Amino acid sequence: MRAADAWKDYELLDATDGNRLERWGKTILVRPDPQVIWKNPKQSDRWNKADAIYHRSNAGGGKWQYFRSLPQKWKIRYEDLTLVVSPTGFKHTGVFPEQAVNWSWYRKVIGEANRPIKVLNLFGYTGGATLACAAAGASVCHVDASKGMVQWGKENAEASGLSDRPIRWIVDDCAKFVAREIRRGNRYDAIIMDPPSYGRGPGGEVWKLEEQIYDLIDLCAEVLSDTPLFFAVNSYTTGLSPSVMEYIVKTRLCPIYGGHTACDEIGLPVSETGGVVPCGATAFWLADGVEV
Repeated sequence: MRAADAWKDYELLDATDGNRLERWGKTILVRPDPQVIWKNPKQSDRWNKADAIYHRSNAGGGKWQYFRSLPQKWKIRYEDLTLVVSPTGFKHTGVFPEQAVNWSWYRKVIGEANRPIKVLNLFGYTGGATLACAAAGASVCHVDASKGMVQWGKENAEASGLSDRPIRWIVDDCAKFVAREIRRGNRYDAIIMDPPSYGRGPGGEVWKLEEQIYDLIDLCAEVLSDTPLFFAVNSYTTGLSPSVMEYIVKTRLCPIYGGHTACDEIGLPVSETGGVVPCGATAFWLADGVEV
């Protein structure tokens, strides 16, 4: 497992009985996590000092319970990136901190490529991966079906001093956008794909990862350049193992581009126990000479 262990402004303080105790800058939040099935004693006294707790509803969704007044949004930093944090009605904060281990990897690989790199970031959310790639010198096309998330990404770019970088911000259904890029003849040297388990496009299109991920990867193979650098697919779906994602990438891309594949879980280190909470997985296709 690769752990996102370089954070200073984020910390997974403890995890037990279906919940995470997290520090976001100076703010402490408790959020549910279905992966946390163990029931350790709550040794940290910070459980009693949480600023807010997210409670799930049996009817779906949930709501925050606040113990003190919090700003609607605040900023945290990862390396030289500045990210806006804001608790949403769906428990998320606008940042998936475990993805920082991938952000650092993207920057390293792009920086070592010694050539211009065009990146397509699908399901780009609030832009952590987009900004990491742009900071490394890549031109990036960021695509997400949510207008609000794309706007949030632009705020993060401004906060990080990257507004002047070559980033295209696109609100669109990812599969439809890729199909149009193929027809337009646009090609990319790297693709990052961070699809949700379930979602809806801007026109109400239903997305189910298990049913549609193969077709999307198959489609994306047609928008890669003649000399691609990497293809990364993230998955948060329980039961869809890293090996399944790697198998799809291997059988679709290696016969065309050569190279090799890799996969692994990603996670967050827990300060209280020293363990690592798994938070999904990433499968990679990699050009020869590129390693994870």
